[in-house]
Amino acid sequence: MIADDFTFANVRLAVTAIAEHVKSKAQEPIILVAYDTRFYSEEFSQLAVDTLQHHGIRTLLCETFTPTPAVAFEIMRRKLDGAINFTASHNPAQYHGLKFSSADAGPALPEVTRDIEARVEKMIAKDAISPAATSHGKKSASEKVNLRESYLKRLEELVHFETLRKAKPSLVVDALHGCGAGYLDRTLTDHGVTVRSMRAERDCLFDGTGPDVSEENLAPLSKAVVDSKATAGLATDGDADRFGLVDLDGTWIQPNLILALVYDYLVETRKWKMPAARSVATTQMIDAVAKLHGQTVHQTPVGFKYIGQLIREDKIALGGEESAGLTIRGHIPEKDGILACLLVAEMIAARGASIGEQVRSMYKRLGREFWPVRENLHLSDEQKAKAVKRVAVDASTLAGRKVISIDRTDGAKFVFDDGSWMLLRLSGTEPLLRLYVEAESAAASSKLTQEASQWVLQN
Repeated sequence: MIADDFTFANVRLAVTAIAEHVKSKAQEPIILVAYDTRFYSEEFSQLAVDTLQHHGIRTLLCETFTPTPAVAFEIMRRKLDGAINFTASHNPAQYHGLKFSSADAGPALPEVTRDIEARVEKMIAKDAISPAATSHGKKSASEKVNLRESYLKRLEELVHFETLRKAKPSLVVDALHGCGAGYLDRTLTDHGVTVRSMRAERDCLFDGTGPDVSEENLAPLSKAVVDSKATAGLATDGDADRFGLVDLDGTWIQPNLILALVYDYLVETRKWKMPAARSVATTQMIDAVAKLHGQTVHQTPVGFKYIGQLIREDKIALGGEESAGLTIRGHIPEKDGILACLLVAEMIAARGASIGEQVRSMYKRLGREFWPVRENLHLSDEQKAKAVKRVAVDASTLAGRKVISIDRTDGAKFVFDDGSWMLLRLSGTEPLLRLYVEAESAAASSKLTQEASQWVLQN
């Protein structure tokens, strides 16, 4: 939280450790520094520049708020040694964050994170931050860069804008006061698509809710879509790495379903006869779509870095997570909410059907429905400890259901004999136990969610 643990002192520590890590990997490193629309983002970024330059590292500083996917693409394009991005992504306004991306343009892998953490611990133990790096004196000058044009040019190579333009859709774009403003709306307008833009100005408080692409936060977008009789509503979160979709009737669409639809669409239109990748918490509708096309699915732990690895190795057509993260073959090993929105708009244009119609059509092709649900369980430490102990046991039945397999890729995922499943895992970013379930109908998912919650909370 800003001013509590996200402070100048802690930023200095983290950036100093990153500087040491980078210098151990490259002789003359160049690091990009970027930031989002949050409170004090510019000041934290300048501190990072000062600290990096104090350690002899050449820095490139973004001129203005910049989306995470544009940062990742710039690392690849310029072959940089990494980037420090000041963003708390979709989290509420009181949070800030510092994200380090490696030279491979993806989120830092666990071994990189461990190295940086170890360096921080050594500095704390020795009380060893140098005075020059802590001074509030003259700011270091840095090379300023604007990443928009090169990133938008890259999108033109990935999206069939001609298909979009011919269909003449009317779209509402919601930037949620984040970095997507001037990117998603701009590229659509540049390609002759009718766009109405909303929440494009900076607001450090994000309307008092937060820049998450949740159903609740996108209620204003739903209203705007219905009121303007638009084809669809497209949204990006605070740093534009996540996507949000609203159908023409104002219905918020589950990211899980979008991943399965876009994968199917890409295999058909790009002729990429390749597997997909999803996290263990993401819908198995993707697996069913892959089977339709004679393909398989790579299952990963939660965390986009694992999917990024498969993109780098060119092993998949699409990688996605239920928390609205998506990327595709040949692109960045990082979530891209802007690209996701454009691909969905293209898919609607090409198929001449709303998202809801396409979901129903897909269910028919698959011969069953998929209803994923995610619940956040706010538990006491004692309850959490009991829950962790409970899921550690290999059970043959659970909540009165027959268990056919247990997967411990990340947390514990119990698959039942009717094809439904539940996963329990501790959140990596919040003090929560996350419960994920999926079944063949809304009623079945709701029942399973209720039973699973009760099972977790049993003494």
